[in-house]
Amino acid sequence: MNSLRIIFMGTPEFAVPSLEILLAHKFNVVAVVTAPDKPQGRGQKLVPSPVKECALKSGIPVLQPTNLKSEAFLEELKSYHANLQVVVAFRMLPESVWSMPVLGTFNLHASLLPQYRGAAPIHWAIINGEKETGVTTFFLQHEIDTGRIIFQEKEPIHDTDTVGMVYDRLMKKGSQLVLQTVQAIAAGNIPSTPQPSGIEIKHAPKIFKETCEINWNQPSKKIVDFVRGLSPYPSAWTVLKEKNFKISAVRQVQDTIPKSGPGDITTDQKSFLNVSTSDGWISILEFQPEGKKKMTVEEYFRGNKL
Repeated sequence: MNSLRIIFMGTPEFAVPSLEILLAHKFNVVAVVTAPDKPQGRGQKLVPSPVKECALKSGIPVLQPTNLKSEAFLEELKSYHANLQVVVAFRMLPESVWSMPVLGTFNLHASLLPQYRGAAPIHWAIINGEKETGVTTFFLQHEIDTGRIIFQEKEPIHDTDTVGMVYDRLMKKGSQLVLQTVQAIAAGNIPSTPQPSGIEIKHAPKIFKETCEINWNQPSKKIVDFVRGLSPYPSAWTVLKEKNFKISAVRQVQDTIPKSGPGDITTDQKSFLNVSTSDGWISILEFQPEGKKKMTVEEYFRGNKL
């Protein structure tokens, strides 16, 4: 264990428990690499990443390169003489970085690889109605998310789960897997197997605003999964009576009111707002009108009409 010199790479909240658990178990994290501080809020004040804040509290040197291929950054990285790099929720690394340590670089990915390779694995697993996901540690190689698998741990997806709920569970489960992986490497007992080939792979590409628009021509179940797979962030959205609404909670309902086509609305302007789908109706429970805060449908109708 004492022979390991670890560089940890990560940026968001998701990566913090993995760094914390390595420090709690007295592993030697010699430096942290994270994203540059970002301007936020009205004053555009520079705000450090959650991983940077964690590192500074523990007195660990922090590197914040804008260019991962720059000679200056590569020389600084080499100066720490790390023999292992751990990556959790960070940018795609060039080979000059991931191939540097003698014991390699491993990544924590929030899916059961080879399924859901890409930037948004938790979102897409829920959007696609999966009943199970998990976390995987694997060694980096040239093509993204394709390296040899070290460990995997499964996690059920419940019908009422949102992406936020599964994110929280995988964040904790992932930190345990990172610890298990580092302990195995420290002990010289590293199981690694090639990812399965010749099977249909589901991908998890980055999500953009246009990705998040609800298509009411789909079946109700698909729309429910779509909404919870984008809740609380970045949030599904739709246009109702020429106004934009972010939709954060819905459920399927039995409504006998005749409809002329998907996207039709029925409401009593007090307690319910139902939208027709290709095979039934969806009841919107919680949404955020443009320029306003998130609220229930009942709260909206106290001061507004559709």
